[in-house]
Amino acid sequence: MTVAAPAKTQYEAVIGLETHCQLSTETKIFCSSSTEFGADPNTHVDPVCLGLPGTLPVLNQKVLEYAVKAGLALNCTIAPYSKFDRKQYFYPDLPKNYQISQYDLPIAEHGWLEVEIVDKQGNVTRKKIGITRLHMEEDAGKLVHAGADRLAGSTYSLVDYNRAGVPLVEIVSEPDIRTGQEAAEYAKELRRIIRYLGIGDGNMQEGSLRCDVNVSVRPVGQKAFGTKVEIKNMNSFNAIQRAIEYEIERQIEAIETGEPIVQETRLWEEGSQRTISMRSKEGSSDYRYFPEPDLTPIVVSAEQRDSWKGELPELPAQKRHRYETELGLSPYDTQVLTDDRPVAEYFEATVAAGADVKQAANWIMGDIAAWLKNEKKSIADLALQPAELAELVGLIVDNTISGKIAKDILPELLTAGGSPKALVEQKGLVQISDPGAIEAMIRELLEAHPTELEQFRAGKTKLKGFFVGQMMKKSGGRVDPKLTNQLLDKMLQG
Repeated sequence: MTVAAPAKTQYEAVIGLETHCQLSTETKIFCSSSTEFGADPNTHVDPVCLGLPGTLPVLNQKVLEYAVKAGLALNCTIAPYSKFDRKQYFYPDLPKNYQISQYDLPIAEHGWLEVEIVDKQGNVTRKKIGITRLHMEEDAGKLVHAGADRLAGSTYSLVDYNRAGVPLVEIVSEPDIRTGQEAAEYAKELRRIIRYLGIGDGNMQEGSLRCDVNVSVRPVGQKAFGTKVEIKNMNSFNAIQRAIEYEIERQIEAIETGEPIVQETRLWEEGSQRTISMRSKEGSSDYRYFPEPDLTPIVVSAEQRDSWKGELPELPAQKRHRYETELGLSPYDTQVLTDDRPVAEYFEATVAAGADVKQAANWIMGDIAAWLKNEKKSIADLALQPAELAELVGLIVDNTISGKIAKDILPELLTAGGSPKALVEQKGLVQISDPGAIEAMIRELLEAHPTELEQFRAGKTKLKGFFVGQMMKKSGGRVDPKLTNQLLDKMLQG
């Protein structure tokens, strides 16, 4: 009797993200110091953000507005009554030895956002990720570790308090994420929303968007969560995905080999592509939260909430759905076009000026995007206005010029702007679409190349490319490509 081998245990990951988004206010959350990035160390400080005795915080009204707008954009319930709390911990970059945050009564709760994953075949998968809460808090300062030889004791640390007191919203997701790719897409969508609202730049390299990931694994079908591990120090969406994928494999291997998984904070090491242990994870009791005595509770009236809601723009997911249903674009096209709000607005203005939808999308995603990347510019820097791009597209659609001619004149239009039609006429680039004129040119070409014509008719059909190239050269690229191919096929056969 043969005994079947036991089935291999299948595991699934349970993932949640805690994301800190810096708000683009001119001054800090509780004082008047500047939030400008990149200033000399300790130049944007004052007695309040340095925690000097006798100072009192005052809430920046713009921070509250931006936090409420973010909560509304994430489909959260806005609390009519919330408060600030003190979160106690002791670290050199926290001058007061406590952080003003929100604990049990945050400004927003119970929301969601939609992520969209498009595979290589163009199929789209949509998933709603729950948002547990969104709350306001102040940032800490920044430690700069220096010195070369830690063992010899020659290392030292410097502290820069410019960032202390910079306003943040912390957004905590539900544990609805199952893969590294879903987590990366969630973080990308969150950044899109923040940028669309105009409340933050979401620049991960500058620390304006920071994601901490909580990961656990469990056997498929098990309801209870596994032991949660937090991962920090990820400065790109790609790093978020790779860190999660590594940690999932590490935890599965630990379970399979009987190694205990401890609740801890780990760091992502980009160089070695692995997570390493940093410290044991604190619980809420370690922070000894209590209500902030120097700030009054926050009351948001229904009228104020509705007023701010009325100022929200059309958000990325709404644009994607509209572009698919109303404009007939593919999921891939809609993702690219809506990733950046100024690009989406440029595209919509081009279509509104009469451009063919697909042609406009292709030019913006293709040649224009490539030029912007190469020149390290944004779409706001373009001299070519949407109405002028619509005019260029119209010249192609009505066969005034070919796509090749459009590509040839595009760099000049991107840098100088102006009417594409006027430029085409000035340069004498109007497409030749008269069959008689094209036939005459083909006849002259065949007479000039009798050897190649004989070889073609003898079976060397690849020579057609030679004749097409010669026609383009002879006409300066002005002949209608489709009509030229048709007539060339006919005349080559004799």
